Amino acid sequence: MASNRPAPQAPFAPDASEPFAYGAPRAEDGVWEEWNPTEESLPAVRGRHRVAKQRGGGLARSSTVLGVGVIAAVGAGGMASANTGKPPVSIALPDLPSVDSLIDGHHHTETPAASLSGVATATATAVGDSTADAGEALRSRIMAQAERQQSKADSRATAAAVAKADQQAAEAAAKAAKEASVKAAAAKEKAEADAEKKAEQARLAALAKQYTLPTSSYTITSTFGQAGSMWSSGYHTGLDFAAPTGTLIKAIHSGTITEAGWAGAYGYRTILTLDDGTELWFCHQSSISVSAGQKVSTGEVIGRVGATGNVTGPHLHLEVHPGGQPTGIDPGAWLRGKGLTP
Repeated sequence: MASNRPAPQAPFAPDASEPFAYGAPRAEDGVWEEWNPTEESLPAVRGRHRVAKQRGGGLARSSTVLGVGVIAAVGAGGMASANTGKPPVSIALPDLPSVDSLIDGHHHTETPAASLSGVATATATAVGDSTADAGEALRSRIMAQAERQQSKADSRATAAAVAKADQQAAEAAAKAAKEASVKAAAAKEKAEADAEKKAEQARLAALAKQYTLPTSSYTITSTFGQAGSMWSSGYHTGLDFAAPTGTLIKAIHSGTITEAGWAGAYGYRTILTLDDGTELWFCHQSSISVSAGQKVSTGEVIGRVGATGNVTGPHLHLEVHPGGQPTGIDPGAWLRGKGLTP
């Protein structure tokens, strides 16, 4: 079993009775003597600079000064951390001897390094917490401002959307109102037209009781305005009702016979003048049943169909002359205006 080596001997044995535990003076130290300063041996201090007397508790004073320096250093480090944005770090200081221990080695109390390290760490942590609180407050203000700006933007967007929706609704309402107005106008116009049509039908129905067609069992062979060389004017001036000879001719409406006799190319002709001055010409008759100046009523027989004058066959040639004018109008249109359909 191995044993430990013996410890080396010291070059000299210290004498505890000697000051500073030195032995006898050594040659290499030269001549020396003990230095014990007194107030009388020290020069007077002028001005405001004085040397404070060392009293008991020198280590406490030194520790206090050292603690203040540590706090200042830690504060500076915290400020640097806050300025640079780096997280706070713990500062650990070594175990330093007190000033008194360096002078006489007596009456001193050691301050644990752990205590100084704790102070530095607590200070740095406090500074870091303060920096973190300030940063959190700044972040909260920034977030609040961003939220307000976003809220304003959302409010503007909402207002714009509402305005657009209102505009679209107004446009849709205006369009619907316009369409409704157009439909109402169309319906009103249609209703008025229907009313007018009904009124006209009623009027024509009433007139139809007062007017009648000039003959029956007929065929329309020539209409008003039809062109042809067989007519001296170059076009047909009346409406032709082709019917067998002897077919009865009736008074279309009540009036006065103003002419009855031969009329050249018209053959035997009877002119019936109505109360409004309109003249009705009945031409190409085979015989005449009335005389001039005679009053007749609607439907009364005034003659018979024939083929006298310039004709190609038996028929009744009817002309209508409003106000007795020499130029006639379309007899078919005039009859339809009286509720009759030739």
